[in-house]
Amino acid sequence: MKPIWKVALFVVTLVLSAVSVSAQPVVSAKSGLVAYIEGKVFNGDQELQPSLTSFPEVKEKMVLRTTEGRAEVLLTPGVFLRIGENSSFRMITNRLIDTRLELLTGSAVVEANEVAKDTNLTIVADKATILIAKHGLYRFDMEPARVKVFEGVASVSTGEQTSPVAAGKMLRLDTTSASVEKFDKEATDALDRWSRRRAENVAMANVSSAKQIHDYGCSNYGTNWVDPLAVGVPTNSPCYNPCGGWRYNPWYGMVTYIPCGANIYSPYGYRYWSPLTVARVYYVPPVNRGGYGGFGGGNRGFYPSMGSTSGGYSGAVASAPSMGASAGSMASSGATGASSAGASSAGHGGGGASGGHGK
Repeated sequence: MKPIWKVALFVVTLVLSAVSVSAQPVVSAKSGLVAYIEGKVFNGDQELQPSLTSFPEVKEKMVLRTTEGRAEVLLTPGVFLRIGENSSFRMITNRLIDTRLELLTGSAVVEANEVAKDTNLTIVADKATILIAKHGLYRFDMEPARVKVFEGVASVSTGEQTSPVAAGKMLRLDTTSASVEKFDKEATDALDRWSRRRAENVAMANVSSAKQIHDYGCSNYGTNWVDPLAVGVPTNSPCYNPCGGWRYNPWYGMVTYIPCGANIYSPYGYRYWSPLTVARVYYVPPVNRGGYGGFGGGNRGFYPSMGSTSGGYSGAVASAPSMGASAGSMASSGATGASSAGASSAGHGGGGASGGHGK
């Protein structure tokens, strides 16, 4: 029988080895990585399967389609595309500086939490070309072809005419003579509600991932952020691109987004924390200055389906190990970390409250 200390040392060695492997980021500078699927989803002729090892990529000229299924696709940093059942789109170009895709059938939601500088996102639908250049929530349908703006502003070009479509307005896309009109923002369907649940889950995963980046000791983030390559940070380091991009959270089994500097809000009202600010609010005792919000009297971010603890939101967040084990969530990239890819295996969340974009 081996001494207990030798067995313990062996176990610790295995754990540290696993952490080391999971901490290696794989950088991708492309839009079109499939972060999550439900049901039957096809990338080209291949049916996608749940996987914890890789993110399928919708390459240029490829078509992603669903039958009885849904999919969440990462576009430019901070922007999600979610398509519903019996829907499809073709990737025209997947470069971050010029991402273009064509909606072919069904319905889709674009959640733009943050639109990064030097990136462009264009949606082609029927006779129209829609530029998404602002934070917001956009709904597209192909039968009939139309765009609804729940929050933000879409620039819609049909023929030689370009029309701004503001929040609470919609525009038909199958004609060049349609006018902008109001719609009921409360009239939602299953795709809208699923997108909200996904948004809540992703925002919850952000909290522990941002904290793990902070605990790991990364310094190249925040208001003084610099290009990691410029300061000699290798691409396989957990501190390569610690913010302003996608990051896989192994405790939640999903990809989340980490902003740089200050915090941002999703168009659903959920907060995304940066590594610079998350520790102050969720992981140190807040200063109670009266009223809801605690620290500074501000909105601390509310996730309806999760209860809070003394350490933050949810037991998973509160009890997540720091330092050594925190490297498990360091698989990051400007677009994603394929070595940790839980592309199709995340869970579900509850509903949420609407809200705006803020710092």
